Amino acid sequence: MKRAARKSPLPFVLVNMAMTADGKIATTNRAVSSFGSQRDHDHLLELRATADAVMVGARTADLNPINLGPGPERYRRLRLKRGLAENNLRVIVSRSGSLDPNAKVFQATFSPIVVLTTRSAPEAKLDRLRERGAQVRICGNREINFSKAFAWLRQKWKVKRLLCEGGGELNDALFRAGLVNELHLTICPKIFGGRQAPTIADGRGVPALINASQLRLRRLKRVGDELFAVWCL
Repeated sequence: MKRAARKSPLPFVLVNMAMTADGKIATTNRAVSSFGSQRDHDHLLELRATADAVMVGARTADLNPINLGPGPERYRRLRLKRGLAENNLRVIVSRSGSLDPNAKVFQATFSPIVVLTTRSAPEAKLDRLRERGAQVRICGNREINFSKAFAWLRQKWKVKRLLCEGGGELNDALFRAGLVNELHLTICPKIFGGRQAPTIADGRGVPALINASQLRLRRLKRVGDELFAVWCL
């Protein structure tokens, strides 16, 4: 896919996902969405320790007991050594404002939470998120303009490196917009199957091969029965 023209400085965007050998990131009923090894989990925290902000979609935040933070003290020390803030900014994408204000991510107050949304989100829902401490940013009418949203994150929050951890619809939107710089993918030795099971890039997808995101393999490493791959775009 042809990369979007960048009129203003944007963050370097990494997508990090674990998937089964058949390309699924969760079971059909989404009851299982965490299935990587301890090494995969450590890799996630290592990547967070390089990022100014960590971003997920609303469903990922709702369905998983996550706080999007840097993890144990050793990772916070590593961030400080690299000149980053001890705790990363947390970004949640919720086009409709349907993010659950009681999600676990709001129970941790170590760093700000920014919610990217649209004008189509009911104000009452956004007010409930604001009451939980979220800073709400309107980034479009019915669809989020990620180029403008990321430019704002760079200008307002000094986000130079942004790590996206899914889900599939958010990833798809970023790939289609040409905003992903690097894809980190852990391929796990499992098969979930299921026509409706989510993949790393759900959503609208592309209509033709010419529109597909083109990847260049940068690194591939085997650890046990898992494969850790890094692609550049």
